Amino acid sequence: MAGVDIGSRTGKAVVMEDGNIISSAICDTILKGTEIAWTTMKRTLAGTGLTLDDIQYTVATGYGRFVVPYAHGNVSEVSCHARGVHYLFPSARTILDIGGQDSKAININEQGRITNFFMNDMCAGGTGKFLEVMADLLQIAFEDMGKLHFQSRKRILFNVKCVLFAKSEALTMLREGIEKCDIVAGLNDVVATAGFALLSRASIIKDLSLTGGVVKNAGVVERIKEKTGLEPLLAPDPQIVGALGAALFAQKKYLAKQKT
Repeated sequence: MAGVDIGSRTGKAVVMEDGNIISSAICDTILKGTEIAWTTMKRTLAGTGLTLDDIQYTVATGYGRFVVPYAHGNVSEVSCHARGVHYLFPSARTILDIGGQDSKAININEQGRITNFFMNDMCAGGTGKFLEVMADLLQIAFEDMGKLHFQSRKRILFNVKCVLFAKSEALTMLREGIEKCDIVAGLNDVVATAGFALLSRASIIKDLSLTGGVVKNAGVVERIKEKTGLEPLLAPDPQIVGALGAALFAQKKYLAKQKT
């Protein structure tokens, strides 16, 4: 079984056998259309000894779920994140997914069914895109923003979350000689604050799980932990949770098909 999550910034895929993950991959969506879907699956299958013909059922999710030509069906990313988190953490009742261009707060019950969810507005503030733009401005690697966060010794607060206004504010800080690590910590706080606001629109019920590529930034996780007062549950790779959920849906749909 396979799940493919084509998001705004990356393509992810998970292949499962007998309820266990046997392979996964993440690809940048610099590739367009069906090309990203093919490349992501090719990388996922590499080294497994499997071909696409061996995959009994594939479910696609994410923004690009309709451009996965080999998918047998598609499921919304909200449902897939809920299914993936429930598989990993049955005790989870609240999920915050911070993706490349959107964020989602989801409540699930003990069966993993969605009871409530909210998505952010159209603004890129509080998402991976926001941090990517700021990393380019500061001339640092996006992947280093978590490490730099913990080098900060001065609390910096941004007054806005809009990308354009935050860029202006960050430039002013640089000209004033404020250390990059302090600016980065402030930017991570912007993302965490947006995430906390989204969670507050839903219900912050223990246990809390965080998903999405931005969660690989330990600085953002630290600030969310601080704001919620909860120790979040983190998948080994929080970026593939949506694809994992899609693979679990593939398993369910295949078994249902076999019974008919």
